[in-house]
Amino acid sequence: MKRALSIIAALVAVVALAGCGPAPAGETGTEIVSAADALQLVANNSDAVLVDARPTLDYRENHVDGAVSIARADIVVNAPFPNLVGTAGQIENVMGGRGIGNDTLVVIYDDNNNMDSARLWWTLKYYGHDNVKVVSGGLQALQAEGVTMTTSAPSAQAASFTAAAPDKTMIATQSEIRDLIEEPQPGMHVIDTRTPEEYLEGTIPGAVLLNYTGNNFADGTYKPVRQIQIRYVEAGIDVDDGAVMFCKTSIRGAQTYLAMYNAGYRNLKLYDAAWVEWSSNPMNPVFIEEPEVLELQSADNS
Repeated sequence: MKRALSIIAALVAVVALAGCGPAPAGETGTEIVSAADALQLVANNSDAVLVDARPTLDYRENHVDGAVSIARADIVVNAPFPNLVGTAGQIENVMGGRGIGNDTLVVIYDDNNNMDSARLWWTLKYYGHDNVKVVSGGLQALQAEGVTMTTSAPSAQAASFTAAAPDKTMIATQSEIRDLIEEPQPGMHVIDTRTPEEYLEGTIPGAVLLNYTGNNFADGTYKPVRQIQIRYVEAGIDVDDGAVMFCKTSIRGAQTYLAMYNAGYRNLKLYDAAWVEWSSNPMNPVFIEEPEVLELQSADNS
């Protein structure tokens, strides 16, 4: 009898570990699509636009047939700090000029570990456009599906795109970060998505290092929802917790934002001005980790 009870207890423990963390706060698997599914979405939806989010020069050299170009430079401003989210008018002009209206399904790819796709995805969400997907693994994954490459840009018919009021709940400011340092909130975390080398040079006090590359497989595709959930829960960030993420200019941060959102996290903020702003202000505290501690932490977070 005791042996039977021990076996039952062990099975219960295994089940509990397999389901680590509470139920997701939001629907999962809604934002990131495989290359095959992306091509089906574009083929079966007359109001879908495939977007190449790589630099313009790369697009001109070759791109997926039918894709329009929206580079990072098109959607950001660089003052007072690099890569800040563009203005509503800027986004309206770019989207409308590429044939993207408010009802358009936008499907985005890049060749940069999903970073530029995620940044465009985040920008569109910030301005109220929810009908947007990111191709997991980007251009390489699409090429593996046998897409046709070309140097010819499609003739996009201008559309009307009206940006909604910015969703300020998606963005964190320097003062909000200071408030979190001075009065930590249970269930609210700051995530540094940079490399261990950058982290060692200094980070925001209290930030946990979770390099954005840990969201991907070696081939550049995003890891599935369950693996993303486990990664962050093991770092102490439950799916109903909140998180602010940053990198140098929050391009890598956007990639992590997308990974977590797709895995059901909803209380998320991107510190848009990021480390370049934080480190430029001598009044902001900076934490420097001991290399030995970081080595252990990096091993746990790999």
